[in-house]
Amino acid sequence: MDMGGASLQIAYEVPSAITFSSPQEEEAGKSVLAEFNLGCDVEQTQHVYRVYVTTFLGFGGNMARQRYEDQLVNSTLAKNGFLTTETGLIEEKPYLDPCLPVSMSDTITRGNHTLYLRGQGDWSRCQEAVRPFLGLHNGTMSPQGIYQAPINFSNSEFYGFSEFYYCMEDVLRIGGQYSSDKYAQAAKDYCTTKWSTLKQRLDNQLFSQQADISRLKYQCFKSAWMYEVLHSGFRFPYDYPSLKTAQLVYDKEVQWTLGAILFKTRFLPLR
Repeated sequence: MDMGGASLQIAYEVPSAITFSSPQEEEAGKSVLAEFNLGCDVEQTQHVYRVYVTTFLGFGGNMARQRYEDQLVNSTLAKNGFLTTETGLIEEKPYLDPCLPVSMSDTITRGNHTLYLRGQGDWSRCQEAVRPFLGLHNGTMSPQGIYQAPINFSNSEFYGFSEFYYCMEDVLRIGGQYSSDKYAQAAKDYCTTKWSTLKQRLDNQLFSQQADISRLKYQCFKSAWMYEVLHSGFRFPYDYPSLKTAQLVYDKEVQWTLGAILFKTRFLPLR
């Protein structure tokens, strides 16, 4: 799995035989299932892999936050009209955002309108607030209800890259083996920490070298988003033991370009 700023990807091997519940589901499934032969010739069937792979545009950490903020602005204006004395539209009466750290002040500007925010740091409420942005439709994620092939959770191993790793490591410092309980508690503790304390910790270099002020601001939101993507979107069991977040696998960086090169050069002589 890979989560960037704008999009989210998942890829995993699936059985050669998949049962579809309807012709429509079968049609949708064919567009996200592919067979790859990584052998040296087309006859080497032992190197054929059937892979489910898809991209969720707008489901990256930054775009998810942007969609969340857009809705905050739209709902505030719809509720209050243009009465500038109402909650969120004046600095003295900010909107209490559960997904920002406690006591942190922020603003959102859209066109001629500015929305004033103040962090509440409420992990549970933040989870509830971000869940609708998964666009869950008949148990699958995205507004279009993209087909998701079944995952054998009893016999699989997943790696989470980019935002999955940054979310766990840059601030929370628990990158690597994923435990939903440990992660949720660390995220909750972070969200409920005062903004002034978090900035002091950053100044004292208590976070990773990659952490910056932007990471601190949106860590609470992104940690809730990642959690919901995993468990509500991709439906990973809360006790799933085989997810690791990483930057490298066997000391090598894994990116989609590596897969493309393997596929394009699969029939070239190995020598």
